[in-house]
Amino acid sequence: ASVKNTFTVGNVAITMDETDVDNSTPDANRDVANAYKLIPGTTYTKDPIIHVAATSEQCYLFVKVENDIAGAETTEAGKTVAAQLAANGWSLVDGQTNIYVYKDAVNGGANVNVFENFTVSKDISNDALAAAADGKTITVTACAVQAEGFADAAAAYASGAVKFA
Repeated sequence: ASVKNTFTVGNVAITMDETDVDNSTPDANRDVANAYKLIPGTTYTKDPIIHVAATSEQCYLFVKVENDIAGAETTEAGKTVAAQLAANGWSLVDGQTNIYVYKDAVNGGANVNVFENFTVSKDISNDALAAAADGKTITVTACAVQAEGFADAAAAYASGAVKFA
């Protein structure tokens, strides 16, 4: 008598994109980079969405948000990038200032919004806006870690498995 074992390897795969607001990607509604001309008091679409591959294992999602224009952002309640992250179920990883974890493990096929837009302060002068934002960026980097084998997202982060490319 014999026993035959067949093994498969789990896979976690994600992509991220956002609305093509500057029409830099021909024949596409989504893009991975946009350029903006900023005007005080104006809200701009920036809606990074993480797409978990349909064949992906259940995973924890993390994002690093490097908001170099935070000094030019509105302070209106609920409109900052940080407030939108919180409203969408993201919270800061303990001890971190710009790394967030999503509230739940997600299954393959999930699409998870990071935030929707950013708004320039209506009270900022053009000179202050130029100093705070000219040539600067908002960079969002995503990472996914297979949920199985970790008690929770905090354990996954503590393990060193979260690596931003």
